This record gives sequence, structure tokens and C-alpha cells, in this order.
Amino acid sequence: MSGARALARLGHSVDGAVGSFGRVTLMVGAAIKRATQRPRKLSLFAYQVMQVGVRSLPLAITMAGFAGMVLAFQFGYGLERFGAKLLIGQTTVIAVFRELGPILTALVVGGRITAGIAAELGGMAVTEQVDAVRALGADPLARLVAPRLVATTLAMPLLTICADVVAVAGAMLIASVQYGVGARLFLRGVYEYVDLNDFGSGLFKSAVFGFLVAAVACYQGLRARNGTEGVGRAATRAVVISALCVLASDFVMTKVLMVL
Repeated sequence: MSGARALARLGHSVDGAVGSFGRVTLMVGAAIKRATQRPRKLSLFAYQVMQVGVRSLPLAITMAGFAGMVLAFQFGYGLERFGAKLLIGQTTVIAVFRELGPILTALVVGGRITAGIAAELGGMAVTEQVDAVRALGADPLARLVAPRLVATTLAMPLLTICADVVAVAGAMLIASVQYGVGARLFLRGVYEYVDLNDFGSGLFKSAVFGFLVAAVACYQGLRARNGTEGVGRAATRAVVISALCVLASDFVMTKVLMVL
């Protein structure tokens, strides 16, 4: 009997996940369609880019600085044991460009963005402001969802670029102070071994992460119910689900990009 209950719960969970995926896909498709139609409210998109990108920049820079220094410590410690500490530049920068920069930006900065979008839209949903937008003849997907999707998809790669630069600077500082690898040797190794594919793959990942983060946040925010408590639950669900989506998509994209 307990086995049957467990199987029923599993089936119910799978059914709910598939249904949610379908609803998110329909919402995103409709929002993209609205975003490409005229007239476009460019002021809405610009405002969301400011909200998502510029206000997240201090967090991205702080996170990236410490991440780059820690990564340089770890790589330097391991390489020094094998007498290869001169390779600290290329190993650190490749790791930052291909993986650490995009994934940390998506998880740390994306968590802030996800919570903010979900709470904002959730507050509008529970106070019936979304219904008021419909009553006034406007489309909530065009005014609320599409600008946030586009802004986050554009802002996440830009934030990742800033994070990459700061992380490399932090790694260069540690390489020089801790392991005696000067900036010239560090940058020479980077120039010889790191190519545009390493940098481009990270930017591609970050754009996908931004799109996923915004889609999950908008969907959970618009589904919020039952007052402020419901808004809190929606924001929490959005952060957790978006983080899982980022990690799962990172694995898939890493595998695909390695083959290409």
C-alpha cells in the first residue's frame, strides 16, 4: 500500500512538473511574440535593463573578485606541488571564462534578480494590479513579462563580462603576491592558451541562464496567491527552481559545447 502511495505521489509530482513546464513555455512564447510586435515600449525595456543590470553590478563585482582570488589560490596550490605554477594564468582564466563566471553570476546575481521579479509580480498579482492591467485593455505579457525576459537575457552576459574581468584581476593579484607569477607571465599564458571560444561559450551560457531565470521568476510571480505569504512562497520557489534550471542547463550546454 505504501509503495502504491509513493508511486502515486511520484506520478503526481511528474505530472505537475510537466504541466508547469508547458505553461511556462506557453507564457514565454506569447511574451516573445508580444515583444516583437509593434508598437514597442522601449522605455519599459530600458527601465528593466537598469533595474536588472546596473543595480546588480556591485554584487557581481564583489562576488567575482573573491571568486577569482579563491580560484587562483586553489589552482596555485595544486600546480605548485607539481612545479607548474607558471600555468596558473591559463588554468584560472579558462575556468573563469568557461564555467565559474557564468555559473556564479547566474546563481548569485540571478538569485537576486529572480527574487526581485517574483516578489514584484507576485505583489501585483495578489493586489489585483495584473487584473487591472487587463481591464484597462493592456496585455500583461507585453507590459510585465516581455521587458523582464529581454532585459535579463541581455543583462546577464554583460554582468558576466564584468565578473570575468574582475575575477581575472583578482586571480592576477593572488598569482603575483602569493606565488610570484607576475602580471606579464600571467597574461602571456592567457594570451597563448585562452581563445575566443572559451570566452564565447561562457557568454552563450550566461544568456541562456538569464532567459531561464527571468522565465521562472515571471511565471512564479504571476501565479502568486493568498496575500503577502503567497508572495514570499512564490519568491522562494522561483529562486530554488531557477537555480536548479541553471545547474541542469549548465551540464547540458557544457556537454554540447565540448562536442562542437
